[in-house]
Amino acid sequence: MKRSKQHNSHNERVVQATAQDMTPKEFSKLADGSEVRPMKRGLYGEFLYWAGMTLSKMLLKIEVRGTENLPQDDEAYLLCPNHETYIDAMWVGGFLPRSHRKRYACLAAEDLLTDHGAFGRLIIRVGRGIPLNRKGNPLNGMKMAIKQVKEGNILMVHPEGTRTRTGKLGKLQEGAAFISRHSEAPIIPVFIDGGYEIFSRHRKWPSFWDKKKRRRRRLILTYGKPLDPADFKNTKALTAALEAWMTQSFADKEVPRVY
Repeated sequence: MKRSKQHNSHNERVVQATAQDMTPKEFSKLADGSEVRPMKRGLYGEFLYWAGMTLSKMLLKIEVRGTENLPQDDEAYLLCPNHETYIDAMWVGGFLPRSHRKRYACLAAEDLLTDHGAFGRLIIRVGRGIPLNRKGNPLNGMKMAIKQVKEGNILMVHPEGTRTRTGKLGKLQEGAAFISRHSEAPIIPVFIDGGYEIFSRHRKWPSFWDKKKRRRRRLILTYGKPLDPADFKNTKALTAALEAWMTQSFADKEVPRVY
C-alpha cells in the first residue's frame, strides 16, 4: 500500500510538471516516449473513416466554417476541439484538405484500447490515436506527440481531456499548449456545435434525426484562427487564449441545448 501511494504521488508530480514551461533538456529527462506510436489506420481503417464521414454527410445537416484558417499544406499544427462525442476526431479531420488527412493523428486515452470494447479500439485505430495513459505517466505520450508534430504531422488534442457529461464546456487542461510550445506548432481551435445532441456519452448509438423538429440534426464545425505559441509568454497564457476563444464560441452556439 505504501509503495502504491508513493507511485501515485510520483505520477501526480509528473502530471503537474507538464503544466510548467520546461526546457527541452528537462523534458527529455522525464520521458523517452520510445514505446508510444500512433496506431496504424490501414486499408480497413481508411474504409471505416470514409464510411463514417459518408453517413454523417448523408444523415446530418453539416456546416463547416473557417477552413481558410487552416495552415498551408507543408505546415504542422494542432487541432483543439471541445470534446462532445466519441467521434469528434472523425468529424474534425474529415473536412481537412486531402493532403492534410494523411498526416492527421489524435492524442487519445489509452483506455479506449481496454475499457470501451471493440468500438473503442476501432475509434483509436481510425483516428490514428497516440495512446495516452491518463492514470500513469502521461509524458511518454506527450513526448511522442511532440515528436510527431515536429516531423510534420497534424495532431488533434482535446484540451478538456474527456467528453462532457453535462453538455457544458469543461475546464481546459494545459497539455495542448504544452505540446504546441515544445513543437513550436500553432493551435487551430475548433468548436463543435451540436455534437452532444447527436452522440453524447449517454447514448449507445448516434441520433441523426430530431424527432421534435422532424428534420436532420444540425452539426456546425468552426475552425478558428491560429494561435501561435511564439505570441504567448508561457503555457498558461496560451491555454488562457484557447479557453477564451472556446468560451466565447460556446456562448455564441447556434444549436439549442437542453441541460
